[in-house]
Amino acid sequence: MTTPVRPEHSLSADEARRIALRAQGLLGAPDRRAGVRGVLRHLGAVQLDTISVLARSHELVPYARLGPVGREAVESAYWSGGHSFEYWSHAACVLPVEEWPHFAFRRRAFRERGHRWHQMRDREGSSAAVREKLKAEGPLTTAELGGGRNGGEWWDWSESKIAVEWLLDTGEVVVAERRGWKRVYDLAERAVPDALFHDDVDDHTCIRRLVAQAGTALGVATRADLADYHRLKAEQVDAALPDTDLVPVEVEGWGKPAWADPAALETTPRGRHRTTLLSPFDSLIWDRARTERVFGFTHRLEAYVPRPKRVHGYFAMPLLAGGKLVGRMDPAREGTTLVARQLSLRGERDVEPMARALREAAEWVGCDTVRVERCDPEAVRTPLEKALKTALDAT
Repeated sequence: MTTPVRPEHSLSADEARRIALRAQGLLGAPDRRAGVRGVLRHLGAVQLDTISVLARSHELVPYARLGPVGREAVESAYWSGGHSFEYWSHAACVLPVEEWPHFAFRRRAFRERGHRWHQMRDREGSSAAVREKLKAEGPLTTAELGGGRNGGEWWDWSESKIAVEWLLDTGEVVVAERRGWKRVYDLAERAVPDALFHDDVDDHTCIRRLVAQAGTALGVATRADLADYHRLKAEQVDAALPDTDLVPVEVEGWGKPAWADPAALETTPRGRHRTTLLSPFDSLIWDRARTERVFGFTHRLEAYVPRPKRVHGYFAMPLLAGGKLVGRMDPAREGTTLVARQLSLRGERDVEPMARALREAAEWVGCDTVRVERCDPEAVRTPLEKALKTALDAT
């Protein structure tokens, strides 16, 4: 544990919530000129996931902040021009390419450990074969490298798949592009800009940078929040905190020491609140404990929960409105109809924001109608359907 530090500022719970929203790009005017790449640089990490219901999570994150930016533009921003790469951060994430040197500590940790999940029969030979194929043929998908599986379950990886993922973990290979959601692997020495292609940054400097970046992206955070953002260890955060510019603060009701980005304390968060549906993997809410503490809202992804035990649905998306989490909706798509399989709201006062968010989401993914199936409380169904009709007729 760190030695207790006297807080330099006291924040109300409401101030902390608004600081967090602004830090995440969900309060105030969005930086449309910087676009999707600007969102990525500011957040520092955008989580990737295979689930696609309304859209994939990495598309939903900039959508939540910028509005209905073209989906092809989102993909192009991530996967063209060498502006980003994939690696292990909060989970599998797309990261700004400028952060490549700061994940050297994790690449070194993989090398020291010797494997991720799978062991190779011939690590040297299999790795060499992948290197040579990439060198000779350029960027390749798993299929082009020889296939991903041995024919069994999804985790029954082929030797070439294990090898290329090992080279990705240790930094010899990089993914800076996806084609139809398939990873495209390339030699890091070819894909990472020369000025960034090195592991010269020591562990402490790497971790200090990631703690500071997490502090900026969160606005105000506990030690656990800072650790969770890039999945660092608590002791790593403790060692790095004194060397960052983060300011110790106390937050009403949190009951734990916290740190704030000094820039976030300079001005009062003001401006327009975004009304939007959020991916469950959005960095505003990906930490369940923080979401409960900041918003008083309990949320978990139920995609891997057996259907009979689900409370809110397979991919329930929280509704952000007025700077608060006021409901959620589990989406599906049937042709040009956006289906709210299960929808919940605090009450009738949140009907209009939900209708507006549904209308915008439907239009963004090419749907022209919205159908609500289960509704909780049932009493909001009639006003919601009326508000939806008004919103859709206005488009």
